[in-house]
Amino acid sequence: MQIKSIRRRFPVFFVLSALAVAVGLTTGCGSSGSMSHSTGPVLSGNTSVTLLLSSTANDQLSQFNIDFNSITLTSQSGKTVNLFSPAIPPFPEFIHLNGTGEPLVTVSVPQDVYTAATATIGGSQFTCVSLDPSGGLDTSTFSILGTQPSTLMLSSPITITGTAMGLSLDLQVGQSATFSNCEGGALTTYSITPTFNVSPVVISSQPTSVENGKADGIDGQISSVSNGGNSFSLLTTDGTTLPINSSGSTVYQGITDFSALVAGMAVDMDAAIQTDGSLLATRVAVQDTDTTTLSITSGPLLYVAASLPALTTLGREQQGYLFTGIQLNGGQYYSFGSAVFQTSGQFANLGNLPFPASFNASNMLDGQNVYITSHATVVDDGPTYVPAATVTLMPQTINGTIAAVANNGGFATYTVALAPYDLIPALAVQQGQTTLLGDPSNVVVYVDSNTQMLNTKALAAGSVLRFNGLLFNDSGTLRMDCGQVNDGVTE
Repeated sequence: MQIKSIRRRFPVFFVLSALAVAVGLTTGCGSSGSMSHSTGPVLSGNTSVTLLLSSTANDQLSQFNIDFNSITLTSQSGKTVNLFSPAIPPFPEFIHLNGTGEPLVTVSVPQDVYTAATATIGGSQFTCVSLDPSGGLDTSTFSILGTQPSTLMLSSPITITGTAMGLSLDLQVGQSATFSNCEGGALTTYSITPTFNVSPVVISSQPTSVENGKADGIDGQISSVSNGGNSFSLLTTDGTTLPINSSGSTVYQGITDFSALVAGMAVDMDAAIQTDGSLLATRVAVQDTDTTTLSITSGPLLYVAASLPALTTLGREQQGYLFTGIQLNGGQYYSFGSAVFQTSGQFANLGNLPFPASFNASNMLDGQNVYITSHATVVDDGPTYVPAATVTLMPQTINGTIAAVANNGGFATYTVALAPYDLIPALAVQQGQTTLLGDPSNVVVYVDSNTQMLNTKALAAGSVLRFNGLLFNDSGTLRMDCGQVNDGVTE
């Protein structure tokens, strides 16, 4: 394999060349079960299957994109079913899906027992962020520019049956990328071998997590609205279009109701897969109602200047006017002097927390996940930069080791120690920014009855777990309002 290291200190335009990677996948059995020859469901007709993208990762990589050209299932009798073969392949990002899920496509699949799957991939890249020897911010993007087939075999087949079900494609990030150092350079070696776990998702009538059909934090722009049908089409940041239904129970944030939705509007939303395979919006949030030359980026803060209202962020997800037909790599620079600061409405318990859950220009910090909108018509590296219209704090996943367990104000609290390469401790020592944290290596995580407990490891000192939630700076102490707990990944 040809090795090519790509090092980025400033935003550049980057185009991937073709890469075909065949990933053979089979899956462990879920609740839908493996059908024996003597018992089990009668397999006839078709099932609506929603492909859900997810990932399992620690905090070492900051971005991982994979370009899907096709996905094919193979049955036990050797028949193949093409699930996905778009004219324009999507380029989904997986690190923001760490422990969560996002629908890629819904297709009708013949009921059968499937023993293998193949994904044809047209390109892949990952990004890590570090400080160079002089203390400067360095973002390095590594890509594969040639064909690299790889196969992963799992133990059990999948039975496709019923009216609707999901199929989770969970990227195992630690197995998918290796690299000798984060800074890049001529001597850096690396490899990318996309490796997935595939498992069935049994759809619940009231899904609560990705494990039973719920997808939170889907970002995109509305491409069309059907007022008569109370539905709309969403062009996601991945590049796919999802048909979305709404109902009287859909919660709207930033707008009054469904009637305020218009084409071109950017939304952050939660959806539930229904028992007929359709997607129902459970929450639709609009952070910026102005669609004029609208651009959005979502990703971690990398630097907040002390001398002027300017910040650097890594745009894991990019969409809109500035990003039409391009992928902008490296740090992206914004001025925030006139920006409106907001906090995601995904969690409803912020008022119950035993600390002030605030996010603003004076307490934001490196490593927090933010959603930025702008209406600029050109990318400007300085001195004016791109003016941010809104800056919204969004949920994120941290991976760490529990150091202490306690209780506070009706919440179970867990002090979680972060790895040194986590962006929060790694970037806290940068020059030229205000020192905000007393201890950037520890986060106090708050868990209540609303938290989805998807972990099998004990919530006890010494356990490594992943926590997804909103991360706040409380006068120098990091605190997370946690919405979901998953087993962790080795540091």
